[in-house]
Amino acid sequence: MKKTHAHITRGASPLRRYQEVIVGSPSFTDLLYFEWCTWLTNVPGALGIGLRKLFWPRLFAACGRGTMFGSGVILRHPGRVQLGESVVVGDGCVFDGRCDQGEDAIVLGDNVMLSNSVMLSSKNGRIRIGNDVGINAQTVIQSTSNCPVNISNDCILGQGCLVIGGGSYDLSDPDSLTRTASIINDGGVALEENVWLGARVTVLGGVTVGRGSVVAAGAVVTRSLPTFSVSMGVPAKVVRLRS
Repeated sequence: MKKTHAHITRGASPLRRYQEVIVGSPSFTDLLYFEWCTWLTNVPGALGIGLRKLFWPRLFAACGRGTMFGSGVILRHPGRVQLGESVVVGDGCVFDGRCDQGEDAIVLGDNVMLSNSVMLSSKNGRIRIGNDVGINAQTVIQSTSNCPVNISNDCILGQGCLVIGGGSYDLSDPDSLTRTASIINDGGVALEENVWLGARVTVLGGVTVGRGSVVAAGAVVTRSLPTFSVSMGVPAKVVRLRS
């Protein structure tokens, strides 16, 4: 937040600030192409889908064949986002690839489905999503301060989930302002293969959810969960094993 606020309000020209915070490139040519594609985001119906399919792939660091974009999609630093083949991006999704280095802030594998209003946010972090992953509406996945989020193949995330790496402030000094404190490096989040998170599950940093596990709706995962476990509650506890 502090870095974003500084970029938006500091002394550079409004155009330069816009390029730094939104476009992610100082190139005037990139700015013009970004503006054209931004205008296309709200073109409705089949025409809009067709135009975005034609023009949008060039915005990204990589974009595989068959990828389709719904309307109202918001892009920040798309040049740091890589999309695999046959990715479906629902209406109102957000790709926020603001990361200081590299073209791989957000990487999606093949056959990923993002339902409406999914947010993928990298603030100097990395998000990796494997193949054949389904992410339901209004889910937020965020990686900050070099705390990665890795979601392996064949995972399902229910509606309104929150998966966040690097979401905790350092509270060791009670006299300092929390908003100015550094972010604790918690190691990020890993969902192994074939994990199913129910609706409104929260997974906090420092957690690994083992392969084949199921987490019940509304649970808050604060500790790592073993392979093939079924968990529920706040905080989430293992109630049985599938094997």
